[in-house]
Amino acid sequence: MSNTYYRDEPVSPSFDRAPACPFDPAPEVTALRAEQPIARLAVPEGAPGVWLVTGYGLVRQILADPRFSSRYETQYYPLMGYLPPAPPGDLTGMDAPEHTRFRKMLTGKFTVRRMNLLTERVTEITRERLDAMERQGPPADLVEVFARPIPALMICELLGVPYEDREQFQTSTRTLSDAPDPDAQYAAFIDLGKYLQTLALDKRANPTDDLLSDLATGSDLTDEELGGVAAFLLGAGLDTTAHMLALGTFALLRNPAQLAALRDDPDLAAGAVEELLRHLSIAGNGMRGVLEDVELGGRQLKAGDTVILAINAANRDPAKFADPDVLDLGRSAAGHLAFGHGVHQCLGQQLARVEMRVAFPALLTRFPTLRLAVPAEEVPVRTDPSQIHGVRSLPVTWDRG
Repeated sequence: MSNTYYRDEPVSPSFDRAPACPFDPAPEVTALRAEQPIARLAVPEGAPGVWLVTGYGLVRQILADPRFSSRYETQYYPLMGYLPPAPPGDLTGMDAPEHTRFRKMLTGKFTVRRMNLLTERVTEITRERLDAMERQGPPADLVEVFARPIPALMICELLGVPYEDREQFQTSTRTLSDAPDPDAQYAAFIDLGKYLQTLALDKRANPTDDLLSDLATGSDLTDEELGGVAAFLLGAGLDTTAHMLALGTFALLRNPAQLAALRDDPDLAAGAVEELLRHLSIAGNGMRGVLEDVELGGRQLKAGDTVILAINAANRDPAKFADPDVLDLGRSAAGHLAFGHGVHQCLGQQLARVEMRVAFPALLTRFPTLRLAVPAEEVPVRTDPSQIHGVRSLPVTWDRG
């Protein structure tokens, strides 16, 4: 085993992506992957050990190992310390047996078969958004008119949000996602939480044909847990897919040959989506708390330590993917970690896949001359490493038919 695993000097890499390369992981993190795929981070005196894991094999191993905990209170954040426990219904911050209980209730709601049945509705919503783009005419902000509305409306369908509430619902989710004012974001978070709690209780009394009603009438969830699950589903299914649609389109526009291949052959969509997920890895980092002493990659981790998982760097590991920095829609990206791995693998991944497999080819077919309306370097990219990676807006234009 390479002795680079055993370097004792703590490191302090920047997690900032290079401005000229908005699709790539932070260069200092990528460099660490080659030098020491598990590295000790510099932390304040007295803090527990914090490790950055960048190698594909090690990240995948941790995600499948129950000795590494998803509970927030086991994870030390170098800039803020420990977080409080997850609120009821937040599966991301749970371990077994609590996680198992919630996961079992939800898994049957997100099967490949059930998600594929939603393809018709995804297709209708996508067509409606493309019609709206065409009526508006160029230029347009693809985030506002296309990338955000599609997953937002699908979440409304899943949760059974009444039609008369959907416009305000989308406004609140937009504020929560992208408002520059933290106070406005927090207010939107509180408002959405209250709305979802009220909606969940209404589903108990007046169930309709939707996932939230199924949970309200067919599970032993408390009222608080039911509202929490609704909030979890909103958070898991909205921001990520919206940013994948926008950033994925940006990446295709910067790779004309790949864009043309997908536009000319929509049957490439399934593989193209997997490659875009791997290449962009918009949920860049994950965290786990170490529950017991464990040896990993030649390093001795102690109970109480924390590991930061650089998913975006792992998905660009040349030990797993040939020419990993190249966007190649023809490659097999099987095994990528964009949706995680193990018991916490994303529940809504099949819905996200359906949305992207429909939306990307439909957009490129309807607007074959689609292009950026501003120089690429002027596209406003999210720069906070703690956020889902993406663009704040994507100005595009096209030739009128």
